[in-house]
Amino acid sequence: MDRVYEHACRAVNGEVVAGELHVLACQRHLNDLERQNTEDFPYYWDENEASRIIDYAETLTIAEGESPRPVRLIEEQAFDLGCTFGWKKCVNGARRFRRRYKSEARQNGKSFENGIMGTYIAGFGGYNYGKLFTVATKQRQAKIVWEEMAKFIRADPDLGEFFEIKEYKLMIRALATLCTIEALSQEAGLDDGFRAIFASIDEIHQHRDNGIYKALYNGTKKLKETLISMITTRGFDLNSFCKEFDDYAVAVLRGLVSAEDLFVDIFAPDESDSTWDIEAAKKANPLLYRDTEAWETFKQDMQTAKDMGGSEEQDFIVKSLNRWSRDTSRTFISPDILTKCLAARKLERYRGQTCTVGLDLSSGGDLVSFAFDFDDDEPDSGYFYSHSFMPRGRLAEHIRSDIAPYDLWSQKGLLTVTGGESDFKNDYKFIIKKLAELKTEYDLNFAAIGIDPHNADGIIADLEQFGCPIIVVTQSARNLNDATVDIQLQAKSGKLTMDKDNELLIFSFNNAEVVKNSFGEIKIDKKDGKRRRRIDPCDACVDARFVKITLKKQETPMDYQKSLDDYLALMGVE
Repeated sequence: MDRVYEHACRAVNGEVVAGELHVLACQRHLNDLERQNTEDFPYYWDENEASRIIDYAETLTIAEGESPRPVRLIEEQAFDLGCTFGWKKCVNGARRFRRRYKSEARQNGKSFENGIMGTYIAGFGGYNYGKLFTVATKQRQAKIVWEEMAKFIRADPDLGEFFEIKEYKLMIRALATLCTIEALSQEAGLDDGFRAIFASIDEIHQHRDNGIYKALYNGTKKLKETLISMITTRGFDLNSFCKEFDDYAVAVLRGLVSAEDLFVDIFAPDESDSTWDIEAAKKANPLLYRDTEAWETFKQDMQTAKDMGGSEEQDFIVKSLNRWSRDTSRTFISPDILTKCLAARKLERYRGQTCTVGLDLSSGGDLVSFAFDFDDDEPDSGYFYSHSFMPRGRLAEHIRSDIAPYDLWSQKGLLTVTGGESDFKNDYKFIIKKLAELKTEYDLNFAAIGIDPHNADGIIADLEQFGCPIIVVTQSARNLNDATVDIQLQAKSGKLTMDKDNELLIFSFNNAEVVKNSFGEIKIDKKDGKRRRRIDPCDACVDARFVKITLKKQETPMDYQKSLDDYLALMGVE
């Protein structure tokens, strides 16, 4: 019996309590089964390998409590473990997933699962002399998963024959493979250079930045198989690495970006669910709600949080419901609405048509983008196309710092990597060349080009060759409010379209938030202080929309009588 497939079907069909994000994780698995062993998806499902990790888990013993008892996985745990290990690469039979992100409310067995995977890989993964680590910001936190592994080994004499525990060194050694499992922490000194075949990174909402993740993941490039397993409950800090990665993981589940090496599962209530809906709370607590006594305690805690409010309520929302403590009023376009804007639509559809152009530049070697804004078939509808550029000398750096697959996007034609390895600054001639090529290839008419005045001196003269007005777009909320709001309303009304394969453009829309001036006017910006959260293609779209609105205002003659009537009505004059 394929327990992974069985649960995926039950979750997707609504036969088990599940939040939207977990359902999307299950649907992703079912979709992948349909496209396995293809050129576009060079992976295959190995049910036997999935069953092997599940069967191994259920030979283990839970020692904690009044008496030892055998491990019995709930179906969500079987799905997550089996899916992580069951997918293989066609090219060499190695595991597909090299990274794993699981977010769940407290006390639902996240550390327990990492303990299962760690002992399995160390003792029975077939890799000799490998290094495995349990990692956190604090040594005390890093020990949690390590101790889960040690408890499994001590509780089972048969399993104990395969391992040696050195408590004083916080090290476990697998006797057959000579792999070692160590507990490390940032406070004790965690540097680059680790070559981990498995790493458990615990409670990443406590991490100040992505330093630990990078130190571990960057050392795995030459390994045929590795698994960097991040586990966390969501947190309070919206400016954290955890929030950045969580947004990225949600985008993967929604199909907004591609990350075939990343397994994601997130257990949380849906956005529309009430905080105090006890049935919705089960979506964040798949293990806890199945324990009758524990669930009664949970209900009491919910009532206490509701009655007390304040910090007690916020703590419950974050830790017990696995929701971010956040202000949704700053959202530019929500993921749900953005998903509805996506369609299989290429630039070819707009051959011979007129568009406005937006150009977002950078001061150095960051991302540079241009966007086309077309009127679509229906009234008041539109289509955005974008293309971006990055100097080759900055590519590897930005892949690491932005946690974004720019190399893959380059292969897909969404990004032009310019120059050689020693080129660290954008050459604007590549932009002019690409604009000219697209204009000629698709017989486009540029109505006008909008450009951010910042760093524009080196390109304005070259843009004049296109024979259309060049409009300087001041990057203030007062100036960009109408264009920003127009895009929001068009998206909400279902009249905005962009190509579902333009992952870089979608990535930038996901990263954009709105900021207000003192008059309530808005423009887009990176998510609070997040330099790495690139929004350049989205910025270019706003500039193109600003140009379109500006041209329409110029074309529309002023109706002075209507303006006077409107003014008098505003002043209360009959």
